[in-house]
Amino acid sequence: MVVAIPRLLRGPLGTICTQAALLRSTPSALRHLTRSSVMKSKRRPDHLERTADVVRQEVVSAARVCGVASESPSVKRLRLLVADKDFSFKAGQWVDFFIPGVSVVGGFSICSSPRLLEQERMIELAVKQTNHPPALWIHNQCTLDSEVAVRVGGEFFFDPQPADASRNLVLIAGGVGINPLLSILRHAADLLRERASKGRGYEMGAVRLLYSAKDTSELLFKKNILDLVNEFPEKIACSLHVTKQATQITADLRPYITEGRITQKEIRDHISKETLFYICGPPPMTDFFSKELESSRVPREHICFEKWW
Repeated sequence: MVVAIPRLLRGPLGTICTQAALLRSTPSALRHLTRSSVMKSKRRPDHLERTADVVRQEVVSAARVCGVASESPSVKRLRLLVADKDFSFKAGQWVDFFIPGVSVVGGFSICSSPRLLEQERMIELAVKQTNHPPALWIHNQCTLDSEVAVRVGGEFFFDPQPADASRNLVLIAGGVGINPLLSILRHAADLLRERASKGRGYEMGAVRLLYSAKDTSELLFKKNILDLVNEFPEKIACSLHVTKQATQITADLRPYITEGRITQKEIRDHISKETLFYICGPPPMTDFFSKELESSRVPREHICFEKWW
């Protein structure tokens, strides 16, 4: 489950940015932000409570499960067919996930690109196994042709327009925080393909993914990520970090793997006035790197982050 922490107003690149957003926030929104950040209740707030003041689309669309697979020992990947032509999303956004017979609404980031939806009416989700009722249903009861409903929301996204200035991206992911950042990475690749094939469209800068997980078995979408690195070697790069690796790292992964956490130096090495930073992972991680970037004088409007629980 994720919740965006509004840092930005809607900008030309689909980023979100802080001071003006807070100035324009309603009292109820400010109360929600305070409640979300300091809540100590023994009852875990659900997705709808955490995101009550986050922008959503009005459309709730029927969806059918047309693919279920294990992405890792603890993560299931779903492919959903959403036939409703009014359903759309921006790379990085999430869906409210409605399950018949389950009273709790899930909140899961989309990990596929908007282009897949445009071409095939499909979206993909990757859901970690927890005791949360929607996650339990996905891991224990969901089958091919199961029917659900989805609604798009979220203020964490990358949606450049053709005339926007070219930007580099640094994507910093922890665990299942890779999901919205994979959507952004895939969207960046689609923009690169469009520019190469048609000679027009948004001019994508360089993209660097820094991704940390417990071990290589929990590094999600490894093949997808490395395929993009190999397709665009001059534009897309990745550094995959493992913090508790107990087995030998395979030869195909070894060139991309660093044992240990993502460091401040790695982040600082990519700071420039043309670079946007997107961070998604556990709250301590997102807090640490967003503060580190601010202390390195990266403009707040260039730092976008989302926390997952």
